[in-house]
Amino acid sequence: MSFVGISTFLGFMKEFNILLVFLFGFFTCLAQQNNEINASKLYGEEFEITSLSHKNEVMAQFASMPVSDSLNLQFKTKVREVCKVKGCWMVVELPEGEQAMVRFKDYGFFMPADILEKEVVLNGLAFVEEMSVDDQRHYAKDGGKTIEEIAKITAPKRTYSFEATGVIVLN
Repeated sequence: MSFVGISTFLGFMKEFNILLVFLFGFFTCLAQQNNEINASKLYGEEFEITSLSHKNEVMAQFASMPVSDSLNLQFKTKVREVCKVKGCWMVVELPEGEQAMVRFKDYGFFMPADILEKEVVLNGLAFVEEMSVDDQRHYAKDGGKTIEEIAKITAPKRTYSFEATGVIVLN
């Protein structure tokens, strides 16, 4: 074999080794993400994560969505509040200090109260609604707000909402 042939072969082997390292890293990350999700707790309907939206994309979609419009979404976020009565709703974090109210399809499942600040993956329907004063006060009462805080609610409010068919609580 000539020197040129050996040099070409060694160049190919170097590129092949780089490709192997890249593929190993990629599949390790993929396995780690799947293990994180598999080691987590599922509530509601089982679902496959197919198109996980970034929170900034979700916020942009919420902000431009008219009242009564809806969109099927999956996204990962952090839990900020859970219904203290029976876990029948939760509030999750959105960018820019915004939040979304999450309820569960047909009240078919509830969330445990000990998931505050945990990461969740939501699957379901995002929509914008005009929440009445009575509904706001009801959720404030369930959330443990004081009588004074509840009394300050005096006007309907545009809210970002989500009806979850399934929720994965990440460990």
